[in-house]
Amino acid sequence: METADLTHHISRRFNEDLERVRSKVLSMGGFVEQQIQKAITALSEGDSALGEAVAHGDHQVNNMEVTIDEECSRILATRAPAAGDLRVIVAIIKTITDLERMGDEGEKIGYIASRLATMERPVDKYREIKHLGRIVTEMVHDSLDAFARMDAESALRTARQDRLVDEEYEAIQRQSITFMMEDPRTIRRALDVMWVVRSLERIGDHAKNISEYVIYMVYGKDVRHTSLDDVERELRREPAQPLETREGPAS
Repeated sequence: METADLTHHISRRFNEDLERVRSKVLSMGGFVEQQIQKAITALSEGDSALGEAVAHGDHQVNNMEVTIDEECSRILATRAPAAGDLRVIVAIIKTITDLERMGDEGEKIGYIASRLATMERPVDKYREIKHLGRIVTEMVHDSLDAFARMDAESALRTARQDRLVDEEYEAIQRQSITFMMEDPRTIRRALDVMWVVRSLERIGDHAKNISEYVIYMVYGKDVRHTSLDDVERELRREPAQPLETREGPAS
């Protein structure tokens, strides 16, 4: 009976460790999502102070990544997770790397927004960038939601949105090049716009990566270099892989 009680205690502590780390990942993701939204707002409203605040806030994202990474290292060293639990830890480590890189892109947008605020804004007030920004922030939100719920189907739908992001990105790039050719006075602003949409496109890529990690957690399959159509067909044939039940004591 004492052994059974110890096993239950260790299992409960392990579950608490995993849930605490997952909660920290979602907090980090929520902060990054806010940073991206603020950066786009700073650009569209010509708010230099907000742009600088976003850029200076990137150190918080870096600190969150370091804290979570250290926690994952501790769990790996002291709990020796196996099967599904190990997949969760691996996916978390990969996810916070992508979130940190999203934060870096948000920092770039913040600095550019601050600089563009000193220039005359176009009549459309960067309408195309705001539209792309909405798609990208929805991808970030939905990928984190899929992570929280371990929802592989939702993750797959979110990953598919990356194609739309790429199309919007390419359209804005072509438009910017046209503006520069027609009026050389727009070159400086057009180049900044191209850097912003490039950052947004990369954020979409990172959100897609997180969605693919969710599929890895649920199905135990690395789908990073597989077409999404093939992924969907394969997942229909494959059962989800259960997380470790931890019936025995963890090391």
